[in-house]
Amino acid sequence: MAISTDLPVGKLATEQPLATRVFARHGIDYCCGGGRALADVCSEKGLNPAAIVEEIEKELSVHGESDERWDNAPLPELIDHVLSAYHVPLWEELPRLDAMARKVHAVHGHREPEMLAGIVEVYAGLRAELDQHMRKEEQILFPMIREGQGAMAGPPVQVMQHEHEVAGEALRRLRLLTNNFEVPEGACNTWRALWHGLAALEHDLHHHIHLENNILFPRALAG
Repeated sequence: MAISTDLPVGKLATEQPLATRVFARHGIDYCCGGGRALADVCSEKGLNPAAIVEEIEKELSVHGESDERWDNAPLPELIDHVLSAYHVPLWEELPRLDAMARKVHAVHGHREPEMLAGIVEVYAGLRAELDQHMRKEEQILFPMIREGQGAMAGPPVQVMQHEHEVAGEALRRLRLLTNNFEVPEGACNTWRALWHGLAALEHDLHHHIHLENNILFPRALAG
């Protein structure tokens, strides 16, 4: 596929999965904002679109097309991948990060009261949102798609996409509160682990939402 700055970033991420590495480096939203052209996104962020294309081409030349593509996989197989690669780990990781955030706030809240209290609050909302979101997907939407009823799933898909936007906003607030996950000087091991865990959560959720918004949902709705 020729890489053009007129292509939507979600399509680039779908057809050239290695492009997501470049997008992550530059804070380009390819999941919830996947429908926007690369040129428009770069213009908004003050990036040189030609340089971004060159960076993507370099990734492809160095690594080939090693990242797995899911745009042509059977839908049940894609759902299985979403569940095993993202849902199952999240059920374990979400409470772990919550416990760490509350511990760091309890012990070090006097150092950064607004930052740490904000992280506890925003993360608690994100966790609650994801908990309900994944249950609805696992119990309602994914079974509909498996049974070949994806074309009738417009309303639940719209709900899921809205909730993806809510999760994306929470991730942006966490990145802002943590100063781009830069570990503060003198931070304890739990504090460091929390920052690294939140950064990993952002990375995985971006991929997770991309697979659903840009691949699974459109294909299911198309029947």
